[in-house]
Amino acid sequence: MRLLTLALIGLIAALHLYIAYFEMFAWETRGPAVFPDFPKALFADTVVLAANQGLYNGFLAVGLIWSLFIADRPWQNRVVTCFLVFVLVAGLYGAATASVRILFVQAGPALLTLILLYLSKNKADRQTAA
Repeated sequence: MRLLTLALIGLIAALHLYIAYFEMFAWETRGPAVFPDFPKALFADTVVLAANQGLYNGFLAVGLIWSLFIADRPWQNRVVTCFLVFVLVAGLYGAATASVRILFVQAGPALLTLILLYLSKNKADRQTAA
């Protein structure tokens, strides 16, 4: 279960790296296809806003990647939990304000990973106590 959890953390980090790229560098070219309900004329006017949002997604990705390199398991769990909660909250807010699809693409994987992290932590704690 630990390897699955680490793999999901890596995939969520990769997703946020892509989102950062998309929002910072491809907003006007890929944006209309990704957000077809958003008026096409507004993509050029919102490029700076999207780039700022992309920067925050990049921070989420970097935090998740950083957590994969922390050797101390309790410290790693704290850091990754923090960043996964950030991703979950951002996904819930995005689903409520932009597109319900964000619930499944961003919030769902973060919640699943948090659950797996919690289960693997409890399993490790039980094995240590035995």
